[in-house]
Amino acid sequence: MTETTDWQPLWLSLRLAVLTVLVLMPLTLVAGRWLALTQVRTKPVIEAALALPLVLPPTVIGFYLLNAFGLGSWFGQAWYRLFGHTLVFSFEGLLVASVIVNVPFAMQPAQRAFEGIAADLRDAAATCGMSRWRTFWRIELALAWPGILTGIVLTFAHTLGEFGVVLMVGGNIPGETRTIAIAIYDRVQAFDEGSAGQMAAALLALSVFSMALAYLFSQRVGRRNA
Repeated sequence: MTETTDWQPLWLSLRLAVLTVLVLMPLTLVAGRWLALTQVRTKPVIEAALALPLVLPPTVIGFYLLNAFGLGSWFGQAWYRLFGHTLVFSFEGLLVASVIVNVPFAMQPAQRAFEGIAADLRDAAATCGMSRWRTFWRIELALAWPGILTGIVLTFAHTLGEFGVVLMVGGNIPGETRTIAIAIYDRVQAFDEGSAGQMAAALLALSVFSMALAYLFSQRVGRRNA
C-alpha cells in the first residue's frame, strides 16, 4: 500500500546542498586561484589529496570521518565541549562531511578557469596601477565565473545525490539527517514504490537540470579558452 510521500527529506537535502555551496565558495576562490598560480613542488601531492573523494569509496571516507567526528578523537571531544553534542549523527556533522567530500567538485572547475586566464592580463593590470585585489575582483572573477559556477552546480547536484557518506556520518534521523537519497532507500525497503518513485523522479529532475547547467558553463569556458 502506497503511503503519503514525505517531502521533508527533499527540503533537508536542498538545505544541505545550499549550505555546502556557501561554505565552499570562499574556499574555492582562494584555494582554486592559488593552485592555478602556484609553482610549489608539492602541488601534485596537494591536488591528489584534494581529489581523493573522487576515487575513494564513500564508505571509506565515511569510516574515517566517523572516527574523526566521534568522541574518540580530539576534534570530536573539542566539539562536544563547545556545543554539548557530537558531530556524529547531527546535521552539523553532515554539513562538515558534505563540504569535505565536495571539495574536488567545487575546486577543480574553478582552478581550471583561473589557469585559463592569460598571465599577461595580470601584468597589464599591474602596469595600470591596479592592486592585486582589484585585479582579482574586476578582471579574474569576470573571466573565471563560468568555471566557478560549474563547480557550484556540480557541488549542489552531488550533495543532493550523496548516500554513503551521509548514511555513515549522519545516520537516518528524521528531520535531522535523513536526506532524500536515504528516504528513497527506506521507501524501497518498505515496498512503498509509489513514494520512492515520486522522490526519485524529483531528484532525477533536479539532477538533470543541475548537470545541464554545468555542461552549459563548461562549454562557455571551452569556447573562451579556444
